[in-house]
Amino acid sequence: MSGSGATPGQGSGSGSSPAACRFAHYFVLCGIDADSGLEPDELAGENFDQSPLRRTFKSKVLAHYPQNIEWNPFDQDAVNMLCMPKGLSFRTQTDNKDPQFHSFIITREDGSRTYGFVLTFYEEVTSKQICTAMQTLYQMHNAEHYSSVYASSSCSMDSLASSLDEGDTTSLLKLQRYNSYDISRDTLYVSKSICLITPLPFMQACKKFLIQLYKAVTSQQPPPLPLESYIHNILYEVPLPPPGRSLKFYGVYEPVVCQRPGPSELPLSDYPLREAFELLGLENLVQVFTCVLLEMQILLYSQDYQRLMTVAEGITTLLFPFQWQHVYVPILPASLLHFLDAPVPYLMGLQSKEGTDRSKLELPQEANLCFVDIDNHFIELPEEFPQFPNKVDFIQELSEVLLQFGIPPEGSLHCSENTSKLKNLVLKDLVSDKKNGNVSTNNITMYELLKGNETIARLQALAKRTGVAVEKMDLSASLGEKDKDLKLQCEEAELRDYQLNVQLREVFANRFTQMFADYEAFVIQTAQDMESWLTNREQMQNFDKASFLSDQPEPYLPFLSRFIETQMFATFIDNKIMSQWEEKDPLLRVFDSRIDKIRLYNVRAPTLRTSIYQKCNTLKEAAQSIEQRLMKMDHTAIHPHLLDMKIGQGKYEQGFFPKLQSDVLATGPTNNNRWVNRSATAQRRKERLRQHSEHVGLDNDLREKYMQEARSLGKNLRQPKLSDLSPAVIAQTNWKFVEGLLKECRMKTKRMLVEKMGHEAVELGHGEANITGLEENTLIASLCDLLERIWSHGLQVKQGKSALWSHLIQFQDREEKQEHLAESPVETSGLSLRSVSLMLPLFFRHIQNMSEIKTDVGRARAWIRLSLEKKLLSQHLKQLLSNQPLTKKLYKRYAFLRCEEEREQFLYHLLSLNAVDYFCFTSVFTTIMIPYRSVIIPIKKLSNAIITSNPWICVSGELGDTGVMQIPKNLLEMTFECQNLGKLTTVQIGHDNSGLLAKWLVDCVMVRNEITGHTYRFPCGRWLGKGIDDGSLERILIGELMTSASDEDLVKQCRTPPQQKSPTTARRLSITSLTGKNNKPNAGQIQEGIGEAVNNIVKHFHKPEKERGSLTVLLCGENGLVAALEQVFHHGFKSARIFHKNVFIWDFIEKVVAYFETTDQILDNEDDVLIQKSSCKTFCHYVNAINTAPRNIGKDGKFQILVCLGTRDRLLPQWIPLLAECPAITRMYEESALLRDRMTVNSLIRILQTIQDFTIVLEGSLIKGVDV
Repeated sequence: MSGSGATPGQGSGSGSSPAACRFAHYFVLCGIDADSGLEPDELAGENFDQSPLRRTFKSKVLAHYPQNIEWNPFDQDAVNMLCMPKGLSFRTQTDNKDPQFHSFIITREDGSRTYGFVLTFYEEVTSKQICTAMQTLYQMHNAEHYSSVYASSSCSMDSLASSLDEGDTTSLLKLQRYNSYDISRDTLYVSKSICLITPLPFMQACKKFLIQLYKAVTSQQPPPLPLESYIHNILYEVPLPPPGRSLKFYGVYEPVVCQRPGPSELPLSDYPLREAFELLGLENLVQVFTCVLLEMQILLYSQDYQRLMTVAEGITTLLFPFQWQHVYVPILPASLLHFLDAPVPYLMGLQSKEGTDRSKLELPQEANLCFVDIDNHFIELPEEFPQFPNKVDFIQELSEVLLQFGIPPEGSLHCSENTSKLKNLVLKDLVSDKKNGNVSTNNITMYELLKGNETIARLQALAKRTGVAVEKMDLSASLGEKDKDLKLQCEEAELRDYQLNVQLREVFANRFTQMFADYEAFVIQTAQDMESWLTNREQMQNFDKASFLSDQPEPYLPFLSRFIETQMFATFIDNKIMSQWEEKDPLLRVFDSRIDKIRLYNVRAPTLRTSIYQKCNTLKEAAQSIEQRLMKMDHTAIHPHLLDMKIGQGKYEQGFFPKLQSDVLATGPTNNNRWVNRSATAQRRKERLRQHSEHVGLDNDLREKYMQEARSLGKNLRQPKLSDLSPAVIAQTNWKFVEGLLKECRMKTKRMLVEKMGHEAVELGHGEANITGLEENTLIASLCDLLERIWSHGLQVKQGKSALWSHLIQFQDREEKQEHLAESPVETSGLSLRSVSLMLPLFFRHIQNMSEIKTDVGRARAWIRLSLEKKLLSQHLKQLLSNQPLTKKLYKRYAFLRCEEEREQFLYHLLSLNAVDYFCFTSVFTTIMIPYRSVIIPIKKLSNAIITSNPWICVSGELGDTGVMQIPKNLLEMTFECQNLGKLTTVQIGHDNSGLLAKWLVDCVMVRNEITGHTYRFPCGRWLGKGIDDGSLERILIGELMTSASDEDLVKQCRTPPQQKSPTTARRLSITSLTGKNNKPNAGQIQEGIGEAVNNIVKHFHKPEKERGSLTVLLCGENGLVAALEQVFHHGFKSARIFHKNVFIWDFIEKVVAYFETTDQILDNEDDVLIQKSSCKTFCHYVNAINTAPRNIGKDGKFQILVCLGTRDRLLPQWIPLLAECPAITRMYEESALLRDRMTVNSLIRILQTIQDFTIVLEGSLIKGVDV
């Protein structure tokens, strides 16, 4: 459950008590504990270089009311840590002491949330003991530091700003004055926080209430009633507004209004999105939003806690209907920095220290990190980052909404101006918030307080919009009249904020409704009942990803293929399946109703997916419903009233928060007012239902356990505990991370195998088949991300952005050192191991030398892809980890890589990937230069060992060809380097027929990619030479990928039965019954062969484009269409040697052409004549073009070109009857030949017509030089 605010009583027993409907659960006071005095906060990373006023000291929860609520137990440590994330801070009368508002969120382990709203202000220290302690600390500090400041010319004291000139002594004196505290001269102030903890995020209302409490403490007149009355009122007498209603309750001076969306509206979100868009700018915000959707690690960085919270809550609100499923800590207290080590997706906020810049920030892992520097309007994105679908139109639509509200889409750069001003201040450590140090004292007024802590710049902008000139306003003048105007103005501004919020959210929600309008069609519902579904959840596919993607517009795919792999999408689909058995998740309910609405309005066929951008059309209604709620109050809470208090306690003293009387605040009122009664009956009804369902359904605990397991699938720790920081708890958290990483590895490798093995896997009962290139790329990218997270878990010292690459570099350096040391010869026993260990450096150098990859993260990814393609990933990582001293040096004891058993299992899972062929390196790095080696293997027994002519070769692949390369004479092996050819498809080989020994019998050509190790065999088995065989001087050979010997061994090692391996291309196309040349195939087998060849081509086109493989093999390969047609033409062919000369099919073709060119046949039917004439013409034209082409192709080669062109231009079915009816056939074919049997010819034509629907693109090498 997330903080969507859809259910008021989150957590466990929201049962019997009416308090579940209360607006606020706790009121908390945090500050300094006068009894325990000044305790330095070791956890917050003590910095003794800082002056004592700038250090952090431990704060305490001084009081909280009520003591406890059973369904939302008070978590003292967490609340203290989040109310004062920096601990206590001290000020003197010279410092800025503006109150600061911030909010926080506590996410429990089950994902439910509680919100906290905090106002921190400064109170004079009255305890003599503490003032003396501070003075003592100063004397010690100054004694240590002043000498060193004068000694060093760089003036390093207290991180002095760089703008300070070395000779600037006046600044130095000033600094000494600021940095000192003198008990006789200075007044000491310390921070104190008042906080409300609520079940729903009513931020604006809580902020107003707390500011009024603060004003009551600081104003000259005491408040109308004791403060206890107001606190008691908000804790016990103010209800939560029901969904779809608004509520008015009373602060100290004026009423506070809040409203809650109805059940069919977007869930409550009270954080102003205006601020998030102003802080980041629209473009940046959409990019960060995309990172959140893809579940990367997102780190927000700002000096201001409220900014962290505004951006985090703003972005997670926009995820509707999805919910962030991983670690969510928008404000990370200083004592919890080790959380950044978490090897899981997270969204965290980190407070930037004054004056430190991004480069000084040590982050454990950055390979998949989106770093958001809020104050400087700057983001760093991970590499390989897909764009959000229709991003340009989407941004356009959002900027129209923003401009209507007068907000520039590029964001307001006032925040960066502020930071640059801050940077120029000499006294950096006077600056602790976004305003301190750059707002002069006479500007700090009530008018600033009305807006809480928004910057003056923002109020001026707002005032400008509403036409009030604020620039030259004398703020020290009486605020009587202006007070009223400003109040109205603020109310208006607040309404505009609410309207802008809901309109922006509607635009985001509309994108998802359009993108996933048909999602239900792809949900796989298999289980009969909830129990069986929950128990088998892990083995089940619950969404048909392949079909869903094939149904989407092409431009959406890079994003969607990754998004549907995320945990938030999986949970969304789980919730959908669960909704058959239990009440729908509130977000899902709203989303489904929106989809139904779309369907009503535009009845479009679900199959016609379009990428045309459709704007949101519900903006007006959404804004109106909010306005109506705020204009007309539905409920008004009881007024605060005098309580039965002891007289004389809690006396008012200006500037000090009174000690509250705990007995009156510990419990609520006894009288049953109306809303208590009403909710009590509802609660009783709920309770009855709950008991009933417990009897009927599963045992509740068991079910909860199942639910948790199902939800935590593929997910690690939902939420680390904020409170208890004992070493045992940290160790347990890390252990959960290790287990989670291992589980994720198991799931990912299993998925990669299942997807890749396709049909064989389906037969073996592994779920759905077929994988697109796109999906494969997504899976491999997520494997790269997982390896990076594993390698950065528990790092001692970070070097570079990629932990894996830095480990490889250090391993390499050690290996090289050892090689220098071990000059002595290696004993024979060590040889085998040495050969593997030499592989790793070799590999590493290939990647290092690739100039196309610019970053360490990119190099690590390339290395993983290459290892995977070479089937050495597990072996290489095992070798990398075999250097234990290095692993111990780099990793802490708890790191995943130092957990022996888990590490072994992890390597074993990776080893299973060797069972399939990947081309994930070749297909991604398409522009790199690759060394290739080619070997020509002649049949020596029959052919000359030496030839006198000049041979040449041209290698082609899916990405291009080498061009013609001359082979050095009598050298059968050569290496060459060229741009990546992709998977190799054909080799053209030939010679110029010069000299005496010009005949050459070639068995095959082998070509090996020297980087990936893929070896291709191009079988030939024919002569090259004039006057022998078919007189060919060049041949086009079709390649097949070889499986290497080491490959077979690896398959044995990984215990995968060999039949489970993906078959090589040749085997996959096997024509069942085509047998060797010796025993000729009979008519039935030939017809079967043609059928199978054509069938394979049809199947090829029915696959998604990215999975199709090579069409050349299907046309010209061993069992391709050309070979099958050759069999047809050879059947019954009178090829007896006439005068010792072989007759070829091409001779028959040429005879047919000669016949057509010399005779004009007359047929009975006029129409037929015309058709036949045109077919004859084209046939003759094609044959002549092939004969006159400037190539030395033999007769069989020419037949191959004719078949390929005929297939491409859809002419084969017209040509076959011409050949069958030509008189030459009777001379050259026996009576029993297939071509002379009318039935057979007709069925052949019908079969060939089935491939006429497809657009066939021929590889350039097949028809080079033939001009038709």
